Amino acid sequence: MKPVTVHFVLDVICSASYVAFTRFGRAVDRFTADGGSCELTVLPFELAPGEQEHGRPLLDELREHFGEEAIAHARQMAVDAKADGVVLDYDRALGAGTFEAHRLIRQAAEQGSGRAMTERLFRAHFTDGLDIGDTAVLGRIAQELDVSFTTDGADELRAELDRVRAMGFRSVPHVLLPDGKQLSGVRAEDDYYTALTGA
Repeated sequence: MKPVTVHFVLDVICSASYVAFTRFGRAVDRFTADGGSCELTVLPFELAPGEQEHGRPLLDELREHFGEEAIAHARQMAVDAKADGVVLDYDRALGAGTFEAHRLIRQAAEQGSGRAMTERLFRAHFTDGLDIGDTAVLGRIAQELDVSFTTDGADELRAELDRVRAMGFRSVPHVLLPDGKQLSGVRAEDDYYTALTGA
């Protein structure tokens, strides 16, 4: 079958993106097992563009910017995510800007490890309590996956971030399919599978 090209708009500090990416990945694995082929490209989106401060407890940042209601929402999201095997450990998670993380995803994709790197960065942020705004931390993660991580490509990444914003996205996640169909928010695994087979 002809490969299906899919663009996934996400940010690695977005819990909804993490759950959606996990479900989509499982749908891709099913699709591949059935003889299909999916070319996946991650499109970068920054929930906190220009954020320089990193390393503070994420719950403190959520409380400061959005109040106690955001804390309750995060706690419920963590409970719900367990059904997907996703661990959202908000007591360990640290706030971070994601420009450098997106740079690493971009470079990993060029080296054939884009999906694996994206999954690893989600887990680093939400499960392992690592500071993914710290380039030293990202360097160690790159070594784990045998990916070369450099300071190249900053201008190109900024241009891509601007292009994604110009497409009208103001939140994540979004799955863009070749037939023009778009799946926004967190969908069921079967919805992603059906979309892949339909494309």
